[in-house]
Amino acid sequence: MSLGASLFLLAVGAILTFAVEAEVAGLDINTVGVILMVIGVIGLAFSLMWMQRSRTAGTRTVVREEEPREGRVVREERRDVL
Repeated sequence: MSLGASLFLLAVGAILTFAVEAEVAGLDINTVGVILMVIGVIGLAFSLMWMQRSRTAGTRTVVREEEPREGRVVREERRDVL
């Protein structure tokens, strides 16, 4: 679940729980709102964990030093690691 979808579910759940006072036969709107908010929070937590994981494992830096005839050269390569 994406970050946007999680926030959308949180918003809709909060609206159903706190702002809507309609009654539907056989359905409790407050309970539906709470369930949507819980799903949104779980999705938000997974989205943030996934984003953090992809940031930390994204790149690796390799530094190579070479000694040419004149001076010193340092070359840096960045590689994506999946």
